[in-house]
Amino acid sequence: MTGGGPTEGGVMSLVELIAQADERGLATSGLACLDRCVPLSGGDDDMLRPLWASLAEGGDQWRRDWGERVEQARAGFDATGLPEGDASAEGEAAVLAHRMLLAAPAECTADTLRTWADACSVAALQIHRLLDASDDGASSMTAHREGGTQDIPPLVAAELRRQIAILELLSAHGPTGLRQALDLSTEGRRVLRAVVSRRARGRV
Repeated sequence: MTGGGPTEGGVMSLVELIAQADERGLATSGLACLDRCVPLSGGDDDMLRPLWASLAEGGDQWRRDWGERVEQARAGFDATGLPEGDASAEGEAAVLAHRMLLAAPAECTADTLRTWADACSVAALQIHRLLDASDDGASSMTAHREGGTQDIPPLVAAELRRQIAILELLSAHGPTGLRQALDLSTEGRRVLRAVVSRRARGRV
């Protein structure tokens, strides 16, 4: 399959899952993408933990806490570590990750969260594409997000599966799926770090 629409077997594509997710699912999806990628731009592994904790709160409490904790995360990030004028894949990835953090909405409405979650999805996939040594630029990120699998680089394919799995978890289990969503994100962060480390060794 090469284009948009439902994937084989009637499974929803990433685009469809984002379109149908509720506010907590959208916030979790965007946060998970950010959580996997922000360490690439010098962010601390634990800087987003308060946001994860807020999502686990019952009722609407997470909405009331979200904006404040977004500001805390931004304030705790030291942007001086970002590479200046670095045109390498790692430099571009770091800038994309920082933009995800800057774009995090303080207001928890479906529209603002969906826009952010969608942008984070694209940015995270682009980061994985930048760091995938096997990518030849032939594949279409839009097609992948709509269910297409042709020419998809392996690192991008793995990230796509993580994004879909997290949205499916939240759709099926609500807040009780957060622990598994965080575990998937942590696994993805380890993968990215290993890739960056391997690329660095290859340049020595």
